[in-house]
Amino acid sequence: MTAEEAVQRFMEWMAVEKRASPRTLEAYRADLSRFLVFLGGHMNGLPDMEGLGRLTLRDFRAWLAQEQARALARNSRPAVRPSTPDQAARTRARRVSALRSFFRYLARREGVENTAIQLLGSPRLKKTLPRPLSRPDALAAPDDIAELARTPFERARDRALFLLLYGCGLRISEALTLDVADTRALAATGGLRIHGKGGKERLVPVLPQVQEALEAWLKQHPSPTADAPLFVGVRGGRLQPTIAQKAMRAWRVLSGLPEHATPHALRHSFATHLMEGGADLRVIQELLGHASLSTTQRYTLTDEARLLDVWTRAHPRAQMERNRK
Repeated sequence: MTAEEAVQRFMEWMAVEKRASPRTLEAYRADLSRFLVFLGGHMNGLPDMEGLGRLTLRDFRAWLAQEQARALARNSRPAVRPSTPDQAARTRARRVSALRSFFRYLARREGVENTAIQLLGSPRLKKTLPRPLSRPDALAAPDDIAELARTPFERARDRALFLLLYGCGLRISEALTLDVADTRALAATGGLRIHGKGGKERLVPVLPQVQEALEAWLKQHPSPTADAPLFVGVRGGRLQPTIAQKAMRAWRVLSGLPEHATPHALRHSFATHLMEGGADLRVIQELLGHASLSTTQRYTLTDEARLLDVWTRAHPRAQMERNRK
């Protein structure tokens, strides 16, 4: 088996058995393809399976160094928006993860062991806190975004979509992969069955206001058959994320909101506002479809940061400290 065939089998394993998300599959495939191209030049030809097992830590580091040099060269071009140090660290961490996963697969499934990969370090990533919208902005977003639409068709669609994102805490990809059939049992069950990352399925309750918006949209839907996409574009195809992002960007600019006011910020707002209202962390984890509670716990840090900010601005002692400076 060649190295290229091994990568292909690994990607099939990731898709079928690990149920990796399409974005993870795309990123890993690109990283490993670039790695094989590097090996072809670095070793004057692609290694066979035994050759993959003999790769050294120096070989792995040489590839990462080459990728970093290319990134720096791209950043120096006038027309290219340079990546930040945090973005560069995340890219390197993903590449290291792709290599580790691939060689772990080779060891477990193909009998090719390479201990050098275990010595390859990954950069420490800066933990980023979720940045939700304020309650008034999150509540206003669906209606305000819909008002900017050009046609009744788009107004009904956008209002339903953004109410769904904030009201249920969905990822934009989860909302846009829904079909009309997914809403058929909504009146009876009061919930939607969502297929999230890694093929994980969860049931999310849907507020009456969101249900009403979905019903109003379905009356405008050009072809509300069971197998049709729930949210469609003006040409009848499944709505693309870029269209939803563009609609929210237009509202964000008009409202003077920061760049983090994106469709995904509505998901952060859903979780943060539930937590502020006293919702249990495990419940929020289930509603968001997080595999690990540690991911959900980021919202407690957001709440702590908000409380500290309020204390800093409001407490007399904090004001005295500020005045001294």
